[in-house]
Amino acid sequence: TLGTQTDYRDGEAQTDPYSPEYVVPSGSIPELLTLATLTWGRGLPAGLAEVEMIERAREKRGWEATLPAMDSASRIAKRKKMMDDMERKEWAFREQEIEKLQEVRLEVLKKLLQRREENQNELDAKRLDDHWQNHQKAKEEKIKKIQHDYALKLRKLIAKRNNVMGKLERRDIIKEYTDFASQTYAPLSRIGYFPDNHSERYVVKNFYLNTFAGLCELEASLPDSVTQVKIKAPKPKYITTKTGFIKRSARLEVVLAQVHQALLEKKNKVKEPKKPLRFLEKVQKPVPRPPTPILEKPSIEEEETELAVICLQKLLRGRAVQNMMFEGKEKRLELIQELRTTHALQKDGQLLLKAEKQMTLALQQQHDLKMHKLSSAENHLAREEGRVLANIFDFLSKELVRLQEERKIHAFVMLAERQRRMREAEESGRREVEERRRQAEDEIFKQAREGGCTIESYLEDIILSSMESTAEEQAREEIQRMAVEINDIAYEMESRRTRLQSEEIVAELVYDFLIPEAEKMAIREKVRQSQRKHIHAAHQIIHRHTE
Repeated sequence: TLGTQTDYRDGEAQTDPYSPEYVVPSGSIPELLTLATLTWGRGLPAGLAEVEMIERAREKRGWEATLPAMDSASRIAKRKKMMDDMERKEWAFREQEIEKLQEVRLEVLKKLLQRREENQNELDAKRLDDHWQNHQKAKEEKIKKIQHDYALKLRKLIAKRNNVMGKLERRDIIKEYTDFASQTYAPLSRIGYFPDNHSERYVVKNFYLNTFAGLCELEASLPDSVTQVKIKAPKPKYITTKTGFIKRSARLEVVLAQVHQALLEKKNKVKEPKKPLRFLEKVQKPVPRPPTPILEKPSIEEEETELAVICLQKLLRGRAVQNMMFEGKEKRLELIQELRTTHALQKDGQLLLKAEKQMTLALQQQHDLKMHKLSSAENHLAREEGRVLANIFDFLSKELVRLQEERKIHAFVMLAERQRRMREAEESGRREVEERRRQAEDEIFKQAREGGCTIESYLEDIILSSMESTAEEQAREEIQRMAVEINDIAYEMESRRTRLQSEEIVAELVYDFLIPEAEKMAIREKVRQSQRKHIHAAHQIIHRHTE
Protein backbone atom coordinates (compact mmCIF):
# COMPACT_ATOMS: atom_id res chain seq x y z
CA THR A 1 0.00 0.00 0.00
CA LEU A 2 3.04 2.29 0.20
CA GLY A 3 5.31 3.50 -2.55
CA THR A 4 8.39 5.67 -2.91
CA GLN A 5 9.62 7.97 -5.67
CA THR A 6 13.39 8.55 -5.95
CA ASP A 7 15.12 11.64 -7.35
CA TYR A 8 17.52 9.57 -9.47
CA ARG A 9 17.15 7.06 -12.27
CA ASP A 10 18.44 3.53 -12.06
CA GLY A 11 20.96 4.33 -14.80
CA GLU A 12 22.44 7.17 -12.74
CA ALA A 13 22.93 4.90 -9.71
CA GLN A 14 24.22 1.96 -11.79
CA THR A 15 27.91 1.06 -11.31
CA ASP A 16 30.23 -0.71 -13.75
CA PRO A 17 29.10 -4.26 -14.58
CA TYR A 18 30.68 -7.02 -12.54
CA SER A 19 33.43 -9.03 -14.29
CA PRO A 20 33.92 -12.41 -12.57
CA GLU A 21 37.20 -14.23 -12.35
CA TYR A 22 37.89 -16.77 -15.08
CA VAL A 23 40.27 -19.73 -15.66
CA VAL A 24 41.62 -20.59 -19.11
CA PRO A 25 42.28 -24.32 -19.71
CA SER A 26 45.69 -25.13 -21.05
CA GLY A 27 46.02 -25.40 -24.82
CA SER A 28 43.00 -23.21 -25.66
CA ILE A 29 42.78 -19.49 -26.51
CA PRO A 30 39.14 -18.31 -26.30
CA GLU A 31 38.10 -15.57 -28.71
CA LEU A 32 36.49 -13.66 -25.85
CA LEU A 33 39.91 -12.97 -24.31
CA THR A 34 40.83 -10.82 -27.35
CA LEU A 35 38.23 -8.32 -26.08
CA ALA A 36 39.72 -8.05 -22.58
CA THR A 37 40.97 -4.53 -23.37
CA LEU A 38 37.38 -3.28 -23.76
CA THR A 39 35.89 -1.95 -20.55
CA TRP A 40 32.65 -0.27 -19.56
CA GLY A 41 32.56 3.21 -21.06
CA ARG A 42 35.57 2.42 -23.30
CA GLY A 43 34.20 0.13 -25.97
CA LEU A 44 31.34 -1.42 -23.99
CA PRO A 45 28.47 -1.66 -24.72
CA ALA A 46 29.79 -2.49 -28.20
CA GLY A 47 28.80 -0.31 -31.13
CA LEU A 48 29.32 -0.36 -34.88
CA ALA A 49 33.05 0.51 -34.61
CA GLU A 50 33.67 -2.28 -32.06
CA VAL A 51 31.81 -4.83 -34.25
CA GLU A 52 33.94 -3.82 -37.25
CA MET A 53 37.09 -4.17 -35.12
CA ILE A 54 36.03 -7.69 -34.02
CA GLU A 55 35.34 -8.68 -37.67
CA ARG A 56 38.75 -7.39 -38.76
CA ALA A 57 40.42 -9.31 -35.91
CA ARG A 58 38.64 -12.51 -37.03
CA GLU A 59 39.70 -11.95 -40.64
CA LYS A 60 43.28 -11.37 -39.52
CA ARG A 61 43.29 -14.58 -37.45
CA GLY A 62 41.89 -16.46 -40.48
CA TRP A 63 44.56 -14.92 -42.68
CA GLU A 64 47.29 -15.86 -40.17
CA ALA A 65 45.99 -19.45 -40.23
CA THR A 66 46.32 -19.52 -44.05
CA LEU A 67 49.95 -18.32 -44.02
CA PRO A 68 52.31 -21.00 -45.46
CA ALA A 69 55.01 -22.53 -43.33
CA MET A 70 58.60 -21.35 -43.55
CA ASP A 71 60.18 -24.63 -44.68
CA SER A 72 61.18 -23.75 -48.26
CA ALA A 73 62.32 -20.74 -50.24
CA SER A 74 59.14 -20.62 -52.37
CA ARG A 75 56.88 -20.67 -49.31
CA ILE A 76 58.99 -18.02 -47.62
CA ALA A 77 58.62 -15.76 -50.70
CA LYS A 78 54.88 -16.44 -50.83
CA ARG A 79 54.57 -15.68 -47.09
CA LYS A 80 56.49 -12.46 -47.54
CA LYS A 81 54.26 -11.43 -50.47
CA MET A 82 51.09 -12.16 -48.45
CA MET A 83 52.42 -10.16 -45.50
CA ASP A 84 53.27 -7.21 -47.79
CA ASP A 85 49.75 -7.28 -49.25
CA MET A 86 48.23 -7.37 -45.75
CA GLU A 87 50.46 -4.52 -44.64
CA ARG A 88 49.32 -2.44 -47.64
CA LYS A 89 45.70 -3.19 -46.79
CA GLU A 90 46.26 -2.14 -43.18
CA TRP A 91 47.92 1.08 -44.27
CA ALA A 92 45.02 1.80 -46.62
CA PHE A 93 42.53 1.13 -43.81
CA ARG A 94 44.51 3.39 -41.51
CA GLU A 95 44.50 6.15 -44.14
CA GLN A 96 40.71 5.80 -44.43
CA GLU A 97 40.37 6.13 -40.66
CA ILE A 98 42.61 9.22 -40.68
CA GLU A 99 40.51 10.72 -43.49
CA LYS A 100 37.31 10.05 -41.51
CA LEU A 101 38.79 11.72 -38.44
CA GLN A 102 39.89 14.67 -40.54
CA GLU A 103 36.38 14.97 -42.03
CA VAL A 104 34.83 14.88 -38.55
CA ARG A 105 37.25 17.54 -37.35
CA LEU A 106 36.55 19.60 -40.47
CA GLU A 107 32.79 19.40 -39.81
CA VAL A 108 33.31 20.45 -36.21
CA LEU A 109 35.51 23.34 -37.36
CA LYS A 110 32.88 24.39 -39.91
CA LYS A 111 30.18 24.38 -37.23
CA LEU A 112 32.37 26.42 -34.89
CA LEU A 113 33.13 28.94 -37.65
CA GLN A 114 29.46 29.13 -38.58
CA ARG A 115 28.49 29.64 -34.93
CA ARG A 116 31.16 32.34 -34.56
CA GLU A 117 29.94 34.04 -37.72
CA GLU A 118 26.33 33.92 -36.47
CA ASN A 119 27.37 35.39 -33.12
CA GLN A 120 29.35 38.11 -34.90
CA ASN A 121 26.38 38.85 -37.16
CA GLU A 122 24.09 39.07 -34.13
CA LEU A 123 26.56 41.38 -32.40
CA ASP A 124 26.86 43.56 -35.51
CA ALA A 125 23.06 43.68 -35.86
CA LYS A 126 22.74 44.64 -32.19
CA ARG A 127 25.34 47.38 -32.60
CA LEU A 128 23.58 48.67 -35.71
CA ASP A 129 20.25 48.68 -33.85
CA ASP A 130 21.80 50.59 -30.95
CA HIS A 131 23.39 53.06 -33.37
CA TRP A 132 20.08 53.46 -35.22
CA GLN A 133 18.20 53.98 -31.95
CA ASN A 134 20.71 56.62 -30.85
CA HIS A 135 20.29 58.40 -34.17
CA GLN A 136 16.50 58.13 -33.85
CA LYS A 137 16.63 59.62 -30.33
CA ALA A 138 18.85 62.46 -31.55
CA LYS A 139 16.50 62.99 -34.48
CA GLU A 140 13.42 63.09 -32.21
CA GLU A 141 15.12 65.51 -29.84
CA LYS A 142 16.10 67.73 -32.77
CA ILE A 143 12.53 67.62 -34.14
CA LYS A 144 11.13 68.52 -30.71
CA LYS A 145 13.53 71.44 -30.45
CA ILE A 146 12.59 72.62 -33.96
CA GLN A 147 8.88 72.36 -33.12
CA HIS A 148 9.41 74.26 -29.87
CA ASP A 149 11.35 77.00 -31.68
CA TYR A 150 8.68 77.04 -34.39
CA ALA A 151 5.88 77.54 -31.83
CA LEU A 152 7.90 80.24 -30.07
CA LYS A 153 8.62 82.14 -33.29
CA LEU A 154 4.99 81.71 -34.39
CA ARG A 155 3.71 83.20 -31.12
CA LYS A 156 6.10 86.10 -31.50
CA LEU A 157 4.97 86.70 -35.06
CA ILE A 158 1.28 86.56 -34.04
CA ALA A 159 1.89 89.01 -31.18
CA LYS A 160 3.86 91.28 -33.52
CA ARG A 161 1.13 91.11 -36.15
CA ASN A 162 -1.58 91.97 -33.62
CA ASN A 163 0.33 95.11 -32.71
CA VAL A 164 1.84 96.20 -35.99
CA MET A 165 1.98 99.86 -35.10
CA GLY A 166 3.72 99.17 -31.78
CA LYS A 167 1.16 101.07 -29.70
CA LEU A 168 0.91 100.46 -25.97
CA GLU A 169 -2.58 99.42 -24.90
CA ARG A 170 -4.00 99.79 -21.45
CA ARG A 171 -5.27 96.80 -19.53
CA ASP A 172 -8.98 96.15 -20.08
CA ILE A 173 -10.16 94.39 -16.92
CA ILE A 174 -13.73 93.96 -18.11
CA LYS A 175 -12.58 92.27 -21.33
CA GLU A 176 -10.25 89.91 -19.40
CA TYR A 177 -13.01 88.83 -17.01
CA THR A 178 -15.54 88.33 -19.83
CA ASP A 179 -13.09 86.18 -21.82
CA PHE A 180 -12.62 82.82 -20.08
CA ALA A 181 -9.50 82.10 -22.15
CA SER A 182 -7.67 85.16 -20.82
CA GLN A 183 -4.76 85.20 -18.39
CA THR A 184 -7.12 85.82 -15.49
CA TYR A 185 -8.77 82.40 -15.75
CA ALA A 186 -6.03 80.37 -17.50
CA PRO A 187 -2.60 81.90 -16.87
CA LEU A 188 0.39 80.53 -18.80
CA SER A 189 3.44 79.19 -17.02
CA ARG A 190 5.82 80.82 -19.52
CA ILE A 191 4.61 84.21 -18.33
CA GLY A 192 5.58 83.38 -14.76
CA TYR A 193 2.53 81.78 -13.16
CA PHE A 194 2.75 78.15 -11.99
CA PRO A 195 -0.63 76.74 -10.88
CA ASP A 196 0.95 73.83 -8.99
CA ASN A 197 2.58 76.14 -6.45
CA HIS A 198 -0.69 76.78 -4.60
CA SER A 199 -2.50 73.54 -5.28
CA GLU A 200 -3.62 73.16 -1.67
CA ARG A 201 -6.16 75.95 -2.12
CA TYR A 202 -8.17 73.66 -4.46
CA VAL A 203 -8.29 70.75 -1.98
CA VAL A 204 -11.79 70.11 -0.61
CA LYS A 205 -11.74 70.54 3.18
CA ASN A 206 -14.47 68.71 5.10
CA PHE A 207 -15.14 69.26 8.78
CA TYR A 208 -16.34 65.68 9.33
CA LEU A 209 -13.23 64.09 7.79
CA ASN A 210 -10.37 66.42 8.77
CA THR A 211 -11.12 66.96 12.48
CA PHE A 212 -11.51 64.60 15.41
CA ALA A 213 -14.73 66.26 16.61
CA GLY A 214 -16.25 65.88 13.15
CA LEU A 215 -15.32 62.18 13.08
CA CYS A 216 -16.93 61.66 16.51
CA GLU A 217 -20.09 63.44 15.39
CA LEU A 218 -20.20 61.38 12.17
CA GLU A 219 -19.77 58.13 14.12
CA ALA A 220 -22.57 59.11 16.54
CA SER A 221 -24.94 59.80 13.65
CA LEU A 222 -24.47 56.31 12.17
CA PRO A 223 -26.78 53.43 13.33
CA ASP A 224 -25.52 50.60 15.54
CA SER A 225 -25.84 48.06 12.75
CA VAL A 226 -22.98 49.78 10.93
CA THR A 227 -20.53 49.91 13.82
CA GLN A 228 -21.52 46.67 15.61
CA VAL A 229 -21.73 43.78 13.22
CA LYS A 230 -23.23 40.48 14.38
CA ILE A 231 -21.88 37.36 12.73
CA LYS A 232 -23.44 33.93 13.28
CA ALA A 233 -21.18 30.93 13.00
CA PRO A 234 -22.46 28.42 10.39
CA LYS A 235 -23.43 24.99 11.56
CA PRO A 236 -21.48 22.10 10.11
CA LYS A 237 -23.40 20.12 7.52
CA TYR A 238 -21.57 16.88 8.21
CA ILE A 239 -20.79 15.07 11.41
CA THR A 240 -17.04 14.61 11.61
CA THR A 241 -14.91 12.55 13.95
CA LYS A 242 -12.05 13.81 16.11
CA THR A 243 -9.54 13.03 13.41
CA GLY A 244 -11.49 15.10 10.84
CA PHE A 245 -13.05 12.32 8.74
CA ILE A 246 -16.76 12.19 7.79
CA LYS A 247 -18.63 9.05 8.70
CA ARG A 248 -20.40 7.10 6.01
CA SER A 249 -23.68 7.14 7.91
CA ALA A 250 -23.58 10.94 8.18
CA ARG A 251 -22.87 11.25 4.45
CA LEU A 252 -25.87 8.98 3.65
CA GLU A 253 -28.12 10.98 5.94
CA VAL A 254 -27.21 14.23 4.17
CA VAL A 255 -27.82 12.67 0.74
CA LEU A 256 -31.21 11.26 1.86
CA ALA A 257 -32.21 14.65 3.29
CA GLN A 258 -31.40 16.34 -0.01
CA VAL A 259 -33.44 13.75 -1.99
CA HIS A 260 -36.38 14.11 0.40
CA GLN A 261 -36.30 17.91 0.07
CA ALA A 262 -36.23 17.67 -3.72
CA LEU A 263 -39.23 15.28 -3.72
CA LEU A 264 -41.21 17.58 -1.45
CA GLU A 265 -40.51 20.59 -3.63
CA LYS A 266 -41.61 18.69 -6.72
CA LYS A 267 -44.78 17.39 -4.97
CA ASN A 268 -45.83 20.76 -3.59
CA LYS A 269 -45.00 22.65 -6.74
CA VAL A 270 -48.04 24.62 -7.97
CA LYS A 271 -48.53 25.03 -11.67
CA GLU A 272 -48.47 28.66 -12.67
CA PRO A 273 -51.45 29.80 -14.69
CA LYS A 274 -50.82 30.92 -18.19
CA LYS A 275 -50.48 34.65 -18.50
CA PRO A 276 -53.05 36.31 -20.71
CA LEU A 277 -51.87 38.01 -23.87
CA ARG A 278 -51.29 41.68 -23.40
CA PHE A 279 -51.73 42.49 -27.09
CA LEU A 280 -53.42 40.73 -29.95
CA GLU A 281 -50.90 39.42 -32.43
CA LYS A 282 -51.70 38.87 -36.06
CA VAL A 283 -50.61 35.50 -37.42
CA GLN A 284 -49.45 35.86 -40.97
CA LYS A 285 -50.21 33.04 -43.32
CA PRO A 286 -47.34 31.77 -45.45
CA VAL A 287 -47.20 32.75 -49.11
CA PRO A 288 -48.65 29.95 -51.25
CA ARG A 289 -46.07 28.13 -53.38
CA PRO A 290 -46.33 28.38 -57.15
CA PRO A 291 -47.41 25.29 -59.07
CA THR A 292 -44.65 22.91 -60.11
CA PRO A 293 -43.92 23.19 -63.85
CA ILE A 294 -44.25 20.05 -65.96
CA LEU A 295 -41.68 19.50 -68.72
CA GLU A 296 -42.91 17.95 -71.89
CA LYS A 297 -40.98 14.98 -73.26
CA PRO A 298 -39.06 15.94 -76.41
CA SER A 299 -39.31 13.85 -79.56
CA ILE A 300 -36.59 11.52 -80.84
CA GLU A 301 -35.74 13.77 -83.82
CA GLU A 302 -35.15 16.77 -81.55
CA GLU A 303 -32.86 14.71 -79.29
CA GLU A 304 -30.80 13.50 -82.29
CA THR A 305 -30.58 17.07 -83.56
CA GLU A 306 -29.39 18.31 -80.13
CA LEU A 307 -26.79 15.50 -79.91
CA ALA A 308 -25.50 16.38 -83.38
CA VAL A 309 -25.22 20.04 -82.40
CA ILE A 310 -23.32 19.10 -79.22
CA CYS A 311 -20.91 16.90 -81.23
CA LEU A 312 -20.35 19.73 -83.72
CA GLN A 313 -19.63 22.13 -80.81
CA LYS A 314 -17.03 19.69 -79.43
CA LEU A 315 -15.33 19.40 -82.84
CA LEU A 316 -15.23 23.18 -83.26
CA ARG A 317 -13.86 23.70 -79.78
CA GLY A 318 -11.16 21.03 -80.25
CA ARG A 319 -10.17 22.55 -83.58
CA ALA A 320 -9.97 25.98 -81.98
CA VAL A 321 -7.72 24.62 -79.22
CA GLN A 322 -5.56 22.87 -81.85
CA ASN A 323 -5.19 26.15 -83.77
CA MET A 324 -4.26 27.99 -80.58
CA MET A 325 -1.59 25.36 -79.82
CA PHE A 326 -0.22 25.62 -83.38
CA GLU A 327 -0.07 29.42 -83.16
CA GLY A 328 1.66 29.23 -79.78
CA LYS A 329 4.18 26.73 -81.22
CA GLU A 330 4.90 29.06 -84.17
CA LYS A 331 5.34 32.03 -81.85
CA ARG A 332 7.71 30.16 -79.51
CA LEU A 333 9.62 28.22 -82.13
CA GLU A 334 12.97 29.81 -81.18
CA LEU A 335 12.45 28.90 -77.54
CA ILE A 336 11.66 25.27 -78.49
CA GLN A 337 14.83 25.09 -80.58
CA GLU A 338 16.86 26.50 -77.70
CA LEU A 339 15.38 23.89 -75.36
CA ARG A 340 16.20 21.15 -77.84
CA THR A 341 19.81 22.32 -78.07
CA THR A 342 19.99 22.55 -74.29
CA HIS A 343 18.75 19.01 -73.78
CA ALA A 344 20.77 17.70 -76.76
CA LEU A 345 17.97 15.72 -78.28
CA GLN A 346 19.78 15.22 -81.63
CA LYS A 347 23.11 13.54 -82.38
CA ASP A 348 24.52 16.59 -84.13
CA GLY A 349 23.64 18.71 -81.14
CA GLN A 350 25.29 16.22 -78.83
CA LEU A 351 28.48 16.22 -80.92
CA LEU A 352 28.55 20.03 -80.98
CA LEU A 353 28.06 20.17 -77.23
CA LYS A 354 30.86 17.63 -76.69
CA ALA A 355 33.20 19.65 -78.91
CA GLU A 356 32.34 22.87 -77.02
CA LYS A 357 32.87 21.05 -73.74
CA GLN A 358 36.29 19.75 -74.82
CA MET A 359 37.29 23.23 -76.02
CA THR A 360 36.14 24.74 -72.73
CA LEU A 361 38.08 22.12 -70.76
CA ALA A 362 41.21 22.77 -72.85
CA LEU A 363 40.92 26.52 -72.28
CA GLN A 364 40.36 25.92 -68.58
CA GLN A 365 43.45 23.67 -68.39
CA GLN A 366 45.52 26.32 -70.18
CA HIS A 367 44.23 28.98 -67.79
CA ASP A 368 44.99 26.75 -64.78
CA LEU A 369 48.50 26.06 -66.08
CA LYS A 370 49.10 29.77 -66.63
CA MET A 371 47.78 30.60 -63.14
CA HIS A 372 49.99 27.85 -61.65
CA LYS A 373 53.05 29.33 -63.35
CA LEU A 374 52.15 32.83 -62.14
CA SER A 375 51.55 31.58 -58.59
CA SER A 376 54.85 29.68 -58.55
CA ALA A 377 56.70 32.79 -59.79
CA GLU A 378 54.94 34.92 -57.16
CA ASN A 379 55.85 32.35 -54.49
CA HIS A 380 59.53 32.49 -55.51
CA LEU A 381 59.49 36.28 -55.50
CA ALA A 382 57.76 36.35 -52.10
CA ARG A 383 60.30 33.86 -50.71
CA GLU A 384 63.23 35.99 -51.95
CA GLU A 385 61.60 39.16 -50.60
CA GLY A 386 61.03 37.46 -47.25
CA ARG A 387 64.66 36.31 -47.11
CA VAL A 388 65.97 39.81 -47.92
CA LEU A 389 63.61 41.46 -45.41
CA ALA A 390 64.55 38.90 -42.74
CA ASN A 391 68.25 39.63 -43.28
CA ILE A 392 67.64 43.40 -43.12
CA PHE A 393 65.54 43.12 -39.95
CA ASP A 394 68.14 40.79 -38.38
CA PHE A 395 70.92 43.26 -39.15
CA LEU A 396 68.89 46.20 -37.80
CA SER A 397 67.95 44.33 -34.62
CA LYS A 398 71.60 43.36 -34.01
CA GLU A 399 72.72 46.94 -34.59
CA LEU A 400 70.04 48.15 -32.17
CA VAL A 401 71.21 45.68 -29.53
CA ARG A 402 74.84 46.73 -30.12
CA LEU A 403 74.00 50.42 -29.72
CA GLN A 404 72.04 49.72 -26.56
CA GLU A 405 74.95 47.72 -25.13
CA GLU A 406 77.40 50.51 -26.04
CA ARG A 407 75.19 53.05 -24.27
CA LYS A 408 74.96 50.82 -21.21
CA ILE A 409 78.78 50.38 -21.15
CA HIS A 410 79.26 54.14 -21.54
CA ALA A 411 76.84 54.75 -18.67
CA PHE A 412 78.68 52.21 -16.48
CA VAL A 413 82.02 53.90 -17.34
CA MET A 414 80.62 57.32 -16.39
CA LEU A 415 79.28 55.94 -13.11
CA ALA A 416 82.61 54.26 -12.33
CA GLU A 417 84.51 57.48 -13.13
CA ARG A 418 82.17 59.46 -10.89
CA GLN A 419 82.57 56.92 -8.07
CA ARG A 420 86.36 57.09 -8.46
CA ARG A 421 86.33 60.89 -8.21
CA MET A 422 84.10 60.73 -5.15
CA ARG A 423 86.43 58.24 -3.51
CA GLU A 424 89.48 60.42 -4.34
CA ALA A 425 87.69 63.41 -2.82
CA GLU A 426 86.88 61.38 0.30
CA GLU A 427 90.49 60.18 0.54
CA SER A 428 91.84 63.73 0.19
CA GLY A 429 89.38 64.87 2.90
CA ARG A 430 90.55 62.07 5.19
CA ARG A 431 94.20 63.08 4.59
CA GLU A 432 93.47 66.70 5.43
CA VAL A 433 91.69 65.62 8.60
CA GLU A 434 94.62 63.39 9.51
CA GLU A 435 97.11 66.23 8.92
CA ARG A 436 95.05 68.61 11.05
CA ARG A 437 94.72 66.07 13.83
CA ARG A 438 98.49 65.43 13.71
CA GLN A 439 99.24 69.15 13.92
CA ALA A 440 96.81 69.50 16.85
CA GLU A 441 98.47 66.60 18.69
CA ASP A 442 101.90 68.08 18.05
CA GLU A 443 100.72 71.40 19.41
CA ILE A 444 99.20 69.68 22.46
CA PHE A 445 102.39 67.78 23.17
CA LYS A 446 104.39 70.94 22.69
CA GLN A 447 102.24 72.83 25.17
CA ALA A 448 102.39 69.93 27.63
CA ARG A 449 106.15 69.83 27.29
CA GLU A 450 106.42 73.53 27.99
CA GLY A 451 104.25 73.15 31.11
CA GLY A 452 101.81 75.85 30.17
CA CYS A 453 98.79 73.59 30.87
CA THR A 454 97.87 70.86 33.27
CA ILE A 455 97.02 67.22 32.58
CA GLU A 456 93.29 67.90 32.95
CA SER A 457 93.31 70.63 30.31
CA TYR A 458 95.38 68.35 28.08
CA LEU A 459 92.89 65.51 28.42
CA GLU A 460 89.98 67.91 27.96
CA ASP A 461 91.52 69.27 24.74
CA ILE A 462 92.11 65.71 23.49
CA ILE A 463 88.49 64.69 24.24
CA LEU A 464 87.06 67.85 22.62
CA SER A 465 89.21 67.44 19.53
CA SER A 466 88.27 63.74 19.23
CA MET A 467 84.55 64.61 19.64
CA GLU A 468 84.79 67.33 16.99
CA SER A 469 86.64 65.03 14.58
CA THR A 470 84.14 62.19 15.21
CA ALA A 471 81.15 64.52 14.74
CA GLU A 472 82.72 65.92 11.58
CA GLU A 473 83.35 62.41 10.20
CA GLN A 474 79.80 61.29 11.03
CA ALA A 475 78.35 64.45 9.45
CA ARG A 476 80.50 63.93 6.34
CA GLU A 477 79.43 60.26 6.08
CA GLU A 478 75.76 61.23 6.56
CA ILE A 479 76.07 63.93 3.89
CA GLN A 480 77.77 61.50 1.49
CA ARG A 481 75.08 58.84 2.11
CA MET A 482 72.32 61.40 1.56
CA ALA A 483 74.11 62.60 -1.60
CA VAL A 484 74.26 59.02 -2.92
CA GLU A 485 70.55 58.45 -2.15
CA ILE A 486 69.60 61.77 -3.78
CA ASN A 487 71.72 60.89 -6.83
CA ASP A 488 70.02 57.45 -7.09
CA ILE A 489 66.58 59.05 -6.81
CA ALA A 490 67.56 61.69 -9.38
CA TYR A 491 68.85 59.01 -11.82
CA GLU A 492 65.69 56.96 -11.34
CA MET A 493 63.48 60.02 -11.95
CA GLU A 494 65.59 60.90 -14.96
CA SER A 495 65.16 57.37 -16.39
CA ARG A 496 61.35 57.55 -15.89
CA ARG A 497 61.05 61.13 -17.03
CA THR A 498 59.14 61.86 -20.22
CA ARG A 499 59.74 64.58 -22.75
CA LEU A 500 56.96 66.76 -21.31
CA GLN A 501 58.43 66.55 -17.79
CA SER A 502 61.89 67.46 -19.16
CA GLU A 503 60.43 70.49 -20.87
CA GLU A 504 58.68 71.50 -17.62
CA ILE A 505 61.99 71.21 -15.67
CA VAL A 506 63.81 73.28 -18.28
CA ALA A 507 61.06 75.89 -18.15
CA GLU A 508 61.26 76.06 -14.34
CA LEU A 509 65.08 76.39 -14.48
CA VAL A 510 64.79 79.18 -17.01
CA TYR A 511 62.10 80.89 -14.94
CA ASP A 512 64.00 80.49 -11.61
CA PHE A 513 67.57 81.23 -12.73
CA LEU A 514 67.82 82.97 -16.08
CA ILE A 515 64.89 85.38 -15.79
CA PRO A 516 65.92 86.68 -12.30
CA GLU A 517 69.51 87.02 -13.50
CA ALA A 518 68.37 88.95 -16.56
CA GLU A 519 66.25 91.21 -14.34
CA LYS A 520 69.25 91.79 -12.04
CA MET A 521 71.45 92.68 -15.02
CA ALA A 522 68.80 95.10 -16.31
CA ILE A 523 68.50 96.75 -12.88
CA ARG A 524 72.31 97.03 -12.63
CA GLU A 525 72.44 98.61 -16.08
CA LYS A 526 69.77 101.14 -15.03
CA VAL A 527 71.72 101.98 -11.85
CA ARG A 528 74.92 102.32 -13.86
CA GLN A 529 73.23 104.65 -16.33
CA SER A 530 71.83 106.82 -13.51
CA GLN A 531 75.25 106.93 -11.79
CA ARG A 532 76.99 107.75 -15.03
CA LYS A 533 75.00 110.97 -15.29
CA HIS A 534 76.25 112.15 -11.90
CA ILE A 535 79.84 111.10 -12.64
CA HIS A 536 79.75 112.95 -15.97
CA ALA A 537 78.46 116.11 -14.26
CA ALA A 538 81.20 115.85 -11.57
CA HIS A 539 83.88 115.39 -14.26
CA GLN A 540 82.66 118.43 -16.13
CA ILE A 541 82.78 120.55 -12.93
CA ILE A 542 86.30 119.29 -12.05
CA HIS A 543 87.69 119.85 -15.58
CA ARG A 544 86.11 123.30 -15.74
CA HIS A 545 87.83 124.36 -12.45
CA THR A 546 91.15 122.87 -13.55
CA GLU A 547 90.97 124.71 -16.86
